[in-house]
Amino acid sequence: MSILSYLHVVVTTRLAELRRDSERGDSPVPTAVIIAGLVAVAMAVTALALTKANNWMTGIPNHTNPK
Repeated sequence: MSILSYLHVVVTTRLAELRRDSERGDSPVPTAVIIAGLVAVAMAVTALALTKANNWMTGIPNHTNPK
């Protein structure tokens, strides 16, 4: 068998193995979308907590803002 035939067989066999192994990890795009969603939820929760705290503080009689 000539060297070219041997290399052809080796390369095609390796490419077939790579095609068969489809598990190569997760794409970074869905991970980034999930992280962006979690950041948005965290910001909404923080804003809601801040609004509730400010409303509670302004409801106190004789309330003055700290200096």
